[in-house]
Formats: sequence, C-alpha cells, structure tokens
Amino acid sequence: MAVSISAVVLLAVLVILFVKKGGLKAGHAVVCVLLGFYLARSSMAPAISEVATNVASLISGIKF
Repeated sequence: MAVSISAVVLLAVLVILFVKKGGLKAGHAVVCVLLGFYLARSSMAPAISEVATNVASLISGIKF
C-alpha cells in the first residue's frame, strides 16, 4: 500500500508542476485523471499494478 500511495503523491506533484510550469491545461489534467480511474477499473489494472510494483522494487534495490 505504501508504494501506491507514494506513487499517487509523486504523480499528483508532477501533474501540478505540469499545470503550473509545463503548459498542461486543467482540462488535460482532468482527462488524465479520468483515464487513470477508467484504467483502474479495467481488466488491465492487475498488469499495470504488477509493472508498477516491479519498477518500484527495481528502483528501491539500487544501491548508491
């Protein structure tokens, strides 16, 4: 659960930065949010979640 919450926070911060600095309009951000909700309810959701979990574990395994 902690991985998904931190991913949501990171993505929310990125969307806010894109809206403020990158020229992403509020309407585009709403479309992105709606796409996320529909993807979460689709049959692809488990595969997307597995890929995100694998990427997060790969990143957390990097030693600096």
